Amino acid sequence: MGVSVGVGEADFAVLRKENAYYVDKTEILYELVHDAKNKVTLFTRPRRFGKTLMMSMMENFFSIRKESRDIFNGLAIIDNAEFCKEWMNQYPVLFISFKDAEAEDFEGAYKMLAASIADLCKNLADITEAASVNQADRDIFNRLMYQKAEDQEIKNFLKTIMRMMNAVYGKKVILLIDEYDVPLAKASEKDTAQNRYYSRMLDVIRGIMSTALKDNEFLQFAVITGCLRIAKESIFTGANNFVSYSVLDERFSAYFGFSEDEVEAMLELADRKEAAPEIKEWYNGYVFGNSYVYCPWDVINYVSALSYRKTAKPKNYWKNTNHNGILLTFVKRTDFDVAGKFEKLLNGGIIRQTINDELTYDTLHTTEDNLWSVLLMSGYITKANPDDEGDTVSLRIPNKEIATIFQDSVARYFTDTVNVDMIGELIESLWQKEDLRSGEILSALLWDTISYNDYHEDYYHAFLAGVFVGRGYEVESNKEKGLGRPDIFLKDRRNRRAIIIEAKKS
Repeated sequence: MGVSVGVGEADFAVLRKENAYYVDKTEILYELVHDAKNKVTLFTRPRRFGKTLMMSMMENFFSIRKESRDIFNGLAIIDNAEFCKEWMNQYPVLFISFKDAEAEDFEGAYKMLAASIADLCKNLADITEAASVNQADRDIFNRLMYQKAEDQEIKNFLKTIMRMMNAVYGKKVILLIDEYDVPLAKASEKDTAQNRYYSRMLDVIRGIMSTALKDNEFLQFAVITGCLRIAKESIFTGANNFVSYSVLDERFSAYFGFSEDEVEAMLELADRKEAAPEIKEWYNGYVFGNSYVYCPWDVINYVSALSYRKTAKPKNYWKNTNHNGILLTFVKRTDFDVAGKFEKLLNGGIIRQTINDELTYDTLHTTEDNLWSVLLMSGYITKANPDDEGDTVSLRIPNKEIATIFQDSVARYFTDTVNVDMIGELIESLWQKEDLRSGEILSALLWDTISYNDYHEDYYHAFLAGVFVGRGYEVESNKEKGLGRPDIFLKDRRNRRAIIIEAKKS
């Protein structure tokens, strides 16, 4: 196989030095700096769409503390010699990720944030040795590094370090913040009347952003990434020349995710061109702006699997990297009549919905429009028509992988809430071979769930397995039995009897 892929590797320098396959997105550097010229740029994309690798690439290109020409040789940006001369390794860069700043309560999350700041300081410890650095800043830096800083010093840490870097290098600082909204996303999940987690974390993150982005004379420009755009008045108040690009925006839409041409080029180099149709069915279909893109995390994982076994089948790589509770939250809301919309989506249909791409985590669940907006921004649904403009857009499930997540989440909810007496009656009618009565009861149970015809019998298989599990019977699903593989094998060991169920779509 002629390609080496780095599954899970988000360090651009490591990928390039290990000669791992890299889909060239370096032209974003020129467009970002030369064309857009924003003081503060926010990119919001679903998880596992290459945001961290993109930020690592930017750090390696701009950082005056690195020598990066070798790892950029052969990439598109090198062809722009004048731009590289002006910008490559010419500016101090401050790069931090907030991805680890989460915990079950505010105190735990705050400590994780302080630990991330301490690690950043350890990597920059040499700047304290410069005579040009203010002694007061040096003292604050040391308190940050040893996790002894005051609350206000935490809120002001970005500006403090940028002032120090400016004093050392004599240039303004490029600021890169990855996963800026993770602390708030986690806080919103755990926020209760007894645990005022969200408002306290919002105060911290707002303070950090405000001091770093508002009237900061040491800022060259900033690039920020996350999953959702938090309303500007909530967190980015006062940021000058602030521009946000979400999955709805055309500009920069092709830089996050892989295009079909990019996937086909990878497969051709890997000598796995025959896998293209399955990869497209499972992992393509996202529409960012007016660009169709594949999820890069899935493609890389599947190509890696193909490198070991040419007949490897696609599977769901994305579900374990995302919190799927938002789907269950949606289904459980009795005040939202969404069953019909879910049913239409699951059967390959399209719905039209008003979308808001500027949200706050504490209001995500207040309206149905907000919940649909979260599903769109987090990658569970996508635009059906790339040309849609305005607040109301056509929506669909992007691909087979996401459809299986919908299927599992919806099936799990309905099997968890199904009528226990009816299940007992169903099982007894099966033991008594009362097939007509079994069919009537099963139809009644299914009437309360969502009709789902796509992907054959998988949904009903999952539904039935869920119905039987935990009712005192041994239930096996899709296990080898002799020469066959029954969908569901229900065993009553005490009475020495069994039922085999084969689910078929009619």
